[in-house]
Amino acid sequence: MEGILNWHAALPELVLALAAMALLMLGVLLHRSAREMVSLLALATLALTAALVLGSDRPLSAFGDLFLVDDFAVFVKTAVLGAAALALVLSLEWNRRERLDRFEYPILVLFASLGMIMMVSANDLMSLYLGLELSSLALYVLAAIQRDDLRASEAGLKYFVLGALASAITLYGMSLTYGFAGTTRYDGIAAAVAAGPMATGLIVGLCFVTAGLAFKISAVPFHMWTPDVYEGAPTPVTAFFSVAPKFAAIAVLMRVLAGPFGAAVAQWTQILVLLAIASMLVGAFAALRQANIKRLMAYSSIGHVGYALIGFAAGGEEGLRAVLLYMTIYVVMNISVFGCIVAMHRQGVACERIDDLAGLSDSAPGLAFALAILMFSMAGIPPLAGFFAKLWVFLAAIEAGLWPLAFVGVLASVVSAFYYLRIVKLMYFDTPAGAFAPLHSGVAVVVAFGGVFSVGFVLLPSPLLMVAGSAARSLLAP
Repeated sequence: MEGILNWHAALPELVLALAAMALLMLGVLLHRSAREMVSLLALATLALTAALVLGSDRPLSAFGDLFLVDDFAVFVKTAVLGAAALALVLSLEWNRRERLDRFEYPILVLFASLGMIMMVSANDLMSLYLGLELSSLALYVLAAIQRDDLRASEAGLKYFVLGALASAITLYGMSLTYGFAGTTRYDGIAAAVAAGPMATGLIVGLCFVTAGLAFKISAVPFHMWTPDVYEGAPTPVTAFFSVAPKFAAIAVLMRVLAGPFGAAVAQWTQILVLLAIASMLVGAFAALRQANIKRLMAYSSIGHVGYALIGFAAGGEEGLRAVLLYMTIYVVMNISVFGCIVAMHRQGVACERIDDLAGLSDSAPGLAFALAILMFSMAGIPPLAGFFAKLWVFLAAIEAGLWPLAFVGVLASVVSAFYYLRIVKLMYFDTPAGAFAPLHSGVAVVVAFGGVFSVGFVLLPSPLLMVAGSAARSLLAP
């Protein structure tokens, strides 16, 4: 029985679940006075969970092979938990400033994170769907957590309706896959796909599952929810949405396509190429006309998903490693940019217009410098971290013979550089729009971390390259 259950393989998930429920009870008992305490305990819980993840034995399966722990799962889980922790740090000052006295906020982040790390380790379509829905339900509530704000309520409703549709599409694809493969286990599906010509039902199931997961990563044409939800949700929630769920969903897409559907690479590569091209072009050109910085970052995230999919479409160990490297660098850059957006607060009002950054170098030179570094990195200017992220995915595409895809990626990068550099121009060359409120220490730490990482990555890239390579190899291992 021990060999079948191996419950200790899921120890990080069990600890996170129990801690989240304990904090929920604590919040109910203390009510409004519990927000700060629950937030700090939630950060400690995320740190403990990450430590347990890093200390996990691997490779190891549990619960009758429904749950898998390997280097790939450990890499992604650590990144997701780190992203959740950084987003939670950004929320501390925001919630106090906006008087959002809801102790449920950090608990919802914990439950969303629990769902994400569960679906990353899923080795069966049923366990994947359970993790996906646990994460999604918490995210729906987070989007509308500021329920007195009409925009937040609208964002939550839009995300819920479209997210439910995406979940239904995913579940239908899983049902078709089960019907034609005769199993929901990844190894069984892989055997059915590799046995001979794929049945039409399996191909349709593959398309539906891919479409549902493409919604979760906001790839075009499944991106329609992203700008409105990013703009309407509270800024720390938007920061969380833009990093942790996106990385987790891309990881799940990688495991599903490279694992059970690995033999159908010719079919799903075509889908990924189309998703990548459409996402890069929409992300580049649609952002040019945005006046709200959160909407701009929404289209920016759509474009970055397109770049990551270039490496995935290239396939092989180098391509998968490039995706993991790209998403890790993207998470650090993006959460730090949102730290700068959280700091955009003037006279008791949160500022969201890009023009509000005008002349920032005069009133807050440190913040302006950090944001400039991050914008250069997001644009892919060498020798910053963002440059190497794009370089690796482009090289993977060229080595795989997908040079037209790499060409479109370079073109989209040139176009997107315009709106990134426009922000730098506003901060350093335009008439000051007024000073922001003093920077909170937690926000300052997140922003500084992103800036130092972007600049210093070139000095010591080897550790991340080595760990990402090991994760990619474990994903391809039979």
